[in-house]
Amino acid sequence: MSERRAHLRRIRVWLAVFIVCLVLSGLTAFPLVHELHWMEDLMKSSGAGDLLPGLLEWIERVRAGLDATDEKYPFVLYGTDWLAFAHLVIAVAFYGPYRDPVRNIWVIEFGMIACAGIIPLALICGPIRGIPFWWSVIDMSFGVFGVVPLYAVRRKIKQLEALTERTDGPAAVAAAA
Repeated sequence: MSERRAHLRRIRVWLAVFIVCLVLSGLTAFPLVHELHWMEDLMKSSGAGDLLPGLLEWIERVRAGLDATDEKYPFVLYGTDWLAFAHLVIAVAFYGPYRDPVRNIWVIEFGMIACAGIIPLALICGPIRGIPFWWSVIDMSFGVFGVVPLYAVRRKIKQLEALTERTDGPAAVAAAA
């Protein structure tokens, strides 16, 4: 396998993992009420609630809030449906770099900027909404963990671009653009 093909394969593996994580994250935003009931039951039946009483208390509080919202104002949960949809749409955007990484590197850079934006959002909106700081740290970790594969993909795309220029020569690259 050529060096260029190996780089392309590694880029696609990283992107496939990233896309799958975005899709899973989006899909889990649809059934929040049911998920919190399931999580609360699991924590109580497994004994994890005894080990992590603060987490169980938080899950119970969020579950009670979602139950009340679902009962009286179910339209508010429509916002989480849009959150889920946004994750799915963003995942589709990463198909561009999967197909043609060099030409669509901007999607990777956009994703890196979005990951960085998670941190100020959590630090500003978390306290305003009464979110415990430790939960905001968990939210911020998604930005940190998200940027790691994107940074690796961006580096590999730059290497692939250099290999392409070396293989095809500057004239072929300019003609292709």
